[in-house]
Amino acid sequence: MMKSIKRNFKKMFRELLVYHHSSLEYRAKILTLMVSANGEISPCEEERLSTIAHAIYGEENDRAELLIATVQEYHTKIITNNGLDFEHLIQLVAKETREVKRFAQKIDIPQLMQLHHCMEGEENILFQKRILEFLEQLKQDYDVH
Repeated sequence: MMKSIKRNFKKMFRELLVYHHSSLEYRAKILTLMVSANGEISPCEEERLSTIAHAIYGEENDRAELLIATVQEYHTKIITNNGLDFEHLIQLVAKETREVKRFAQKIDIPQLMQLHHCMEGEENILFQKRILEFLEQLKQDYDVH
């Protein structure tokens, strides 16, 4: 119960309480593009999302859990049409990548491919593949390294 309250408090005030919150939110947006491509988060995607979050943040379990919660928050906003839709999320990712070039380094195609392997259905697979191509192009265009 206390852990849930702590997580919700951090979610509400992450801009003030979380170190490099913009980086975390950018990663969450990229991951949301992948898991929301077919309108739902499958159990396979949930498992791999957790694996990816913990790989990114290592021993920082709270930060990894906050990343997962942020992805779920963005996903919920998209599917409930609550101030965010898929197209707007794509535009946000493109805009933030252009404005903060170091964010392009956070686009990790091999990690995102883990989520791609969960996708089922020819149409969904193709759509998600286009998202990967879009992210790869952003990385090539704006990565400073």
